[in-house]
Amino acid sequence: MLNIKQFNRTFLLVIFLCLTHGVAALAAELRYTLSMPEPHTHYFHVEAELSGVKKNYVDFTMPVWAPGSYLVREFAKNVEGFKAVNKAGEPLRTEKIDKNTWRVYSNKADLIRVSYDVYAYEMSVRTSFLDASHGYVNGTSIFMYPEGCQQEAGTLVVKPYKGWNKVSTGLQSSGRFTYVFPNYDILADSPLEIGTHQVYTFTAAGVPHEVAMYGEGNYEPQRLMEDMQRIVEEAVSVMGELPVDRYVFIVHNLHRGGGGLEHLNSTTLQTSRWNYASEADYNGFLSLVAHEYFHLWNVKRLRPKPLGPFDYDQENYTRLLWVSEGITSYYDDLIVRRTGFTSPQRYLDIVASSINSVENTPGNKVQTVAESSFDAWIKYYRRNENTNNAEVSYYTKGGVLGQLLNMAIMDATKGEKSLDDVMRYMYSRYYKKLDRGFEEAEFKEAIERISGKNMDAFFRNYVHGTQIPDYNAYFAAAGLRLVNVNAHSNEPSWGASTALVSGKLLVQSVSRGSSAWEGGLNVNDEIIAVNGFRVSDDLTRFVTGRKVGEKLEVLVARDGKLLTLQVPLVKDESVRYYFERVPQPSEVQNKIYNKWLGINNA
Repeated sequence: MLNIKQFNRTFLLVIFLCLTHGVAALAAELRYTLSMPEPHTHYFHVEAELSGVKKNYVDFTMPVWAPGSYLVREFAKNVEGFKAVNKAGEPLRTEKIDKNTWRVYSNKADLIRVSYDVYAYEMSVRTSFLDASHGYVNGTSIFMYPEGCQQEAGTLVVKPYKGWNKVSTGLQSSGRFTYVFPNYDILADSPLEIGTHQVYTFTAAGVPHEVAMYGEGNYEPQRLMEDMQRIVEEAVSVMGELPVDRYVFIVHNLHRGGGGLEHLNSTTLQTSRWNYASEADYNGFLSLVAHEYFHLWNVKRLRPKPLGPFDYDQENYTRLLWVSEGITSYYDDLIVRRTGFTSPQRYLDIVASSINSVENTPGNKVQTVAESSFDAWIKYYRRNENTNNAEVSYYTKGGVLGQLLNMAIMDATKGEKSLDDVMRYMYSRYYKKLDRGFEEAEFKEAIERISGKNMDAFFRNYVHGTQIPDYNAYFAAAGLRLVNVNAHSNEPSWGASTALVSGKLLVQSVSRGSSAWEGGLNVNDEIIAVNGFRVSDDLTRFVTGRKVGEKLEVLVARDGKLLTLQVPLVKDESVRYYFERVPQPSEVQNKIYNKWLGINNA
């Protein structure tokens, strides 16, 4: 990913060459035109004009994935009608040479103009979408790049559908609906919202912020802008500076929606349009704002080595998504807390809930968080009925590890330092000074430098291992202890989720180690009866009040065959933690507690 310093250097070089040698000195010129003449058909029309490259042929490639979303999505599948002509408008021979590359036999022509249509009807932050109400463009799913020209500067001209009067994007404007970019990375990393959406603005940390709101919602514009400003300024206070001179939020208010995707100087957020009324949902949206905004530093500038420059043609592997996404997840709710939108107790409940989620996921004992990061390409976005048994989320577990690292640092320094100091150090060293990505050993070294504490065991046991942490040994630093409500429970677990499908009670998933797992229940089994009694839709009454060690006789239909299973009831090992303050916390414990939660800030 080209960072902002490279962005500035590229533009200075372009200006220098133009002034000293004339425009002809530039190796190539690239110009895209984006139109949408019939938005109800969901097709964008793209023209890409390349001049100054005299070759026998030029390959045009469509990326296979969107940075920030680690899955090969095969965007080329939506391309239709690829054509090419020369400057005189004469057709040039084209040939598709692999799944996402079109070769244009240009015969050393001075200019090549290619055109194609892209079907865009997947409403997510990772893809592009077009209908009669608006257009949303995520660059890697729309714009091909000419091979060998990824570093060339260019121009994008947008031709909105008639009556559409707004384009919101992080790209630099050079005229009405005309934008310039220093290279393909910036074009690909700058989504566009096109239509008649509402645009609001606020200034935070001296920088103008634009908020493009598509869709109706029950938000109050003035309140929302004020609250987003507070979120932004708290994020800036964590990292110490704001490395952009403009920032754009694109917000999609939908019937159902959720999620976000980060970009260099913008983000796209999706939420339910009615989420702004309740306090919990509103704070959830602010947490999403905080998460994607914090990526402005963590990922888009401070990044693992494999995450830039990007290879758009294949997977880009890293074992550090637990840092990039997980530690960002640690900060999102914390920023909301530090700005005073949630109480300290509510925040502690959120932290306890995250720990419960990790520890109640059987896959936490199977997959390490480093493996979860590395295998995101084949697992995270491809969940199935066995996912919880075999995997752990690098978001959730990474956030929990962020909590533990913060406690370890604050404990070792008696509250003088925290994870904030590690993030500022990493940002200053690897982004600002060395201008490169970091490796795991360097992240570990930074924690050790700030804390003065050896972290070998932490990384061995919790990052590359599946050992359960002694949570209380960490949170004691803040005068807190986790209490497990289920500690003395001897209730049996059932462990199978079910759903009524066409009048049949079908098993949807089976949790590893549960009664259903031990009894051999399978996904897609139809549960007919338990202990000789027909089952309709409620299995809990057959388990409630029974003792561990008892057996249930379960009649199922499996692939059209009736089977009777003997299901032994095993103990429910799930945890349900909550935090409580220790009696009479010490002065240092109070100092750490207050600094961590921003008690004096809110």
